Amino acid sequence: MATNPMFNEAAFERAKKQQTSTPVQLQEERLRAEGFSPQYQATVGSNTMTLQGTINKTFILFALCVAGGYFGWIKATTLPPASLLVLIVVALGVALWTSFKPSVSSFTAPIYALLEGVLLGTVSAYYNTQYQGIVLNAILITGLVFAIMLFIYKTGIIKVTQGFVTAVVSATAAIAIMYLGSWIFSLFGGNISYLTSSSPLSIGISVVVCIVAALNLMLDFQFISVMSSQGDAPKFMEWYAGFGLLVTIVWLYIEILKLLAKSKRR
Repeated sequence: MATNPMFNEAAFERAKKQQTSTPVQLQEERLRAEGFSPQYQATVGSNTMTLQGTINKTFILFALCVAGGYFGWIKATTLPPASLLVLIVVALGVALWTSFKPSVSSFTAPIYALLEGVLLGTVSAYYNTQYQGIVLNAILITGLVFAIMLFIYKTGIIKVTQGFVTAVVSATAAIAIMYLGSWIFSLFGGNISYLTSSSPLSIGISVVVCIVAALNLMLDFQFISVMSSQGDAPKFMEWYAGFGLLVTIVWLYIEILKLLAKSKRR
């Protein structure tokens, strides 16, 4: 349903299989078998993924990301480049671990948020030294885009239909292929100024990528809403869902930051 690699039915199915029955849950199942369904339902509700729980966990992750970002911002000039490479590798490893084992997300998602925050804070500080005030603008625009997309989703101005999903999935896949191909091309000395320069083409590409990243938020909202309403996803998937949403917003912020930098260079 969703293009976010963290949000797919297979991940939620793995989560359900990884969920183990605690003594309390076994007792609840016994009570249900004996006809005490109201008590069982009330208790189970606290052990399954909910929309409000996902919102709460997402805010916690964003707070941790901001804290990490502040640290990266003030330490940007003292952190050696090698340490940033280590952070990237570790953050990627944590993300992959979380993706393949959602049951650990209550532990790994906060770690990822902190690591990603440090990286974003460091990168943002570098951008800000070149273009004063660009980071604040990027943060404000990212927040505004998030609010607008949430409003559009909640009001149903744009429906997340199968056609909409297919279009966004295809566009996101095309962007991923373009970035991967450009990176490989650059390794052999190829010119990728169409991605890095301030030419109209480069800026146009950045605008399209930002739009696609924003549209991915719609798919994330839909997926979280659907999965939390089913009532059978384990509680730790709230952390996993917040983690996945954070991935999309980080992508959106980085693309907006790059777009603003290109505009400043013109």
